[in-house]
Amino acid sequence: MATWKTRGLRGSVLEEMINRTNEVYEEKGIALIQKIPTPITPIEMNSKKQITLAYFDKKSTIDYIGAIQGLPVCFDAKECATDRFALANIHPHQVDFMEKFEKQGGIAFFLIHYTAKDVFYYLRLCELKVFWERALNGGRKSFRMDELNPDYYIKDTNGPLIHYLDYIQKDMDERI
Repeated sequence: MATWKTRGLRGSVLEEMINRTNEVYEEKGIALIQKIPTPITPIEMNSKKQITLAYFDKKSTIDYIGAIQGLPVCFDAKECATDRFALANIHPHQVDFMEKFEKQGGIAFFLIHYTAKDVFYYLRLCELKVFWERALNGGRKSFRMDELNPDYYIKDTNGPLIHYLDYIQKDMDERI
């Protein structure tokens, strides 16, 4: 049973940017993507009725799920403060869920925000699996930015928006 105290706001800026992007997509009738809340049970609360200690009821799979013009989509958002992303930030049950999701005809990916450089990356599940297998076979348990496909760095961020739809299209085009 995992507990948390101060990690609750980690990634909140990225999450807000994604939420705003998804609101715009919904307003334009392009997509319906929902944030999946992680179920928790509060243990301690402060005088302002804010949760200060809780445990997770079960493992969370992914952060977002929905449909983009009929295409099932799921993804997880991650932040990284360095040029090296530790695979420990991704859990086996997440990879398992995403693999099963894609077998059902959906698209699964990660949105990574490299905070030191303020760069966003669309990490395809197939690309992650190369690094994942490398780690499982005794190799490095992380990947560097310079190992990533430069075509999937999200170039057209606009203020609080992270335009990831073009990268989903590119991902689909490369699967054909």
